[in-house]
Amino acid sequence: MAAFTILPRNVLGGKGYIAPSDQLTKGIIGVGGMGRQHYDYPDRLVAICDVDKNHLKRGADLAEQMNFGKVALYDNFMDLIQDPNVDIVHIATPPHWHALMSIEAAKAGKDVWCEKPMTRTIGEGKRVVEAMKRYNTIFRLNTWFRFKDTFYGLGTTVNPLKKLVQSGLLGWPLAVTISKHTGFDWKFFWVGKEHLDPMPVPAELDYDSWLGPAPYKPYNPHRVHETFRGYWDYDGGGLGDMGQHYIDPVQYLLGKDDESPVKVEVDAPQQHYDAVGTWRQIIYTYADGCKIVLWGGDFGDPNTPYIAGPNGNVYNNFICDIPNWREKLAEFPDPLPQQTDFLECVRTRKKFALNEMNGHRSCNIVNLGTVALQLGRTLEFDSEKQEFINDDAANRLVYQPMRGPWKL
Repeated sequence: MAAFTILPRNVLGGKGYIAPSDQLTKGIIGVGGMGRQHYDYPDRLVAICDVDKNHLKRGADLAEQMNFGKVALYDNFMDLIQDPNVDIVHIATPPHWHALMSIEAAKAGKDVWCEKPMTRTIGEGKRVVEAMKRYNTIFRLNTWFRFKDTFYGLGTTVNPLKKLVQSGLLGWPLAVTISKHTGFDWKFFWVGKEHLDPMPVPAELDYDSWLGPAPYKPYNPHRVHETFRGYWDYDGGGLGDMGQHYIDPVQYLLGKDDESPVKVEVDAPQQHYDAVGTWRQIIYTYADGCKIVLWGGDFGDPNTPYIAGPNGNVYNNFICDIPNWREKLAEFPDPLPQQTDFLECVRTRKKFALNEMNGHRSCNIVNLGTVALQLGRTLEFDSEKQEFINDDAANRLVYQPMRGPWKL
């Protein structure tokens, strides 16, 4: 008897062959907060999944209110991923689930829309990159400042800044400083509690499934849902929550989509083993001397430029101190256009502007910071191998073991 193989939709008669007039369908995993904010794109919602019955009920009610009708309801993410009516899997869970769910969706022939941060560890990001390539998956990371929307206090989208940087008028290397003083107020005090009393698990929550690959810790309401970001097992505080939103455009500005910083320095109190704490400053340095500087809370000088170069600086409201800089800049070409229509990328199999590869690199910046914070010291990083240099403790945080039966 001849053997047969079931091929994913994106390989045979699937996404690569969808007519432009056809609708693509989406299933959302995690509808407690962010997932419910993205019901209306892309195209048609057909399924939702959550391990909290209350979230699932609210999610189903919202789907009906938005005229999606009765969508399929799941409490096991694998059931949603295997649903043949789902084309795109939108992952809106806590970050400790992002890598596993992205990879399982890719294996099932689905395309992936993932919330930030892309992954909780550097090693997980490497595995996601490998899986998207292996299964020919179109991947979108859901942060958009590199291609639209005004950000910081700069009064401009990223495109004019990219043009100014790539023109060379500012000189090289550059230092970019991100802080409340440049219009970005980190969710800085999104921290954990160091002593959580065990409490009964509420009947509506499957806590074991919520934890999934994370180490078992007794249930406390502060550990889950809106406040989970304050614990290293699931995220990295405000840096994990918002860091990729504001670091990723800087990576794009500096042309660093194919590399990572080679050094990270932290100025912070000793961190708790479980609960994320505050910090004052994180400095990332690239091999060519470019820097990304993060200031936490009220730290730093508000007069420091957002972009500092040997020949000039850029300040809030897109002010540059190079004489006649606008006239000079007009002589240079605009940045290359980006693929920013996710549905079109799914149909044509072209990479989205912020995909698994450049998204992994900007997530690396976040995760380099969380590793350095946990260890409380300066770390050297091999950008090509994506591992720390001569630091076993740091490398143990690159590939962190998962609670069984989960593994990458």
